Amino acid sequence: MTRILLTALAWFLCMIALPARADDPCAGPMALQVLGSGGPEPGRDRASSGYLVWIDGKSRVLVDAGGGVFLRFGEAGASLDDLDFVAISHLHADHVADLPALVKAGFFSDRTRALPVAGPSAGNKFPGIKTFLRREFGPSDGAFAYLSGALDGDSQFPLKPVIEVDVARKSPRRVLDLPDLRVTAAPVHHGPVPALGYLVESHGTKIAFSGDQNGNNPMFWTMVEHADLLVMHTAIADGSDAVAANLHATPTSIGQHAAAAGVGRVVLSHWMKRSLAAMDANVATIRGLYHGPVDVAHDLGCYAPAAH
Repeated sequence: MTRILLTALAWFLCMIALPARADDPCAGPMALQVLGSGGPEPGRDRASSGYLVWIDGKSRVLVDAGGGVFLRFGEAGASLDDLDFVAISHLHADHVADLPALVKAGFFSDRTRALPVAGPSAGNKFPGIKTFLRREFGPSDGAFAYLSGALDGDSQFPLKPVIEVDVARKSPRRVLDLPDLRVTAAPVHHGPVPALGYLVESHGTKIAFSGDQNGNNPMFWTMVEHADLLVMHTAIADGSDAVAANLHATPTSIGQHAAAAGVGRVVLSHWMKRSLAAMDANVATIRGLYHGPVDVAHDLGCYAPAAH
């Protein structure tokens, strides 16, 4: 009996500690929902990277689609019919592995309009987003050739246009421009991996996504200056080796850049085992340098942009 009571108590405490789920979507004119707050390592509570931007109660922008995001998308109560844009930060598997599952689901949706997709140009061992999608869905030799209608337009769920952002230029580029929604991409430094960060704007509010980066492109920070909310990936601790620091921003770098950019709120995501092990110290370092609200992302958590 004692064990049953303790189990019930633990379940109750977990439920009240977790953020709102599918039956309580993000409210307000514009909000962020985290679909995946983890990284490439499997974990019990964190899918790989993925985010939704809700606008007026509709899931309008998907940023990344790592492993587990397909499930979280459904749990969030999001609709493929409402999506206006898919923004892919880079082509590491933990940021794009569930894209084929979402495309497959699109064939069972009521959607009839095209869905624009943006991603980085090629570099090193990584293809550009156009080649990547051809290798996924190409009609003759694609891994999922049976879904080729997503690329050639012979389906109710075409992925077009496919916008490839030249990472060599370093400067921001507008990749979506609707009357009530704008998305801008800027190349970021993620070691040898071509990568992008994004800024989503609607209703006079700005939500920024760092993607995986070490913080070394000043044009990204200019783009996100005074953003109301910044999702910042926190994959390493201070004192990490040179390889890790070439790929990811340290907590000190995060705190300094967020403060200098004057962002209104920071949501820390993309937690890995090495950063989770030092979570308290990492968060304390960031809060010591940046004095706005700082949140530790949880899957399906909803976060409102801070007024500032």
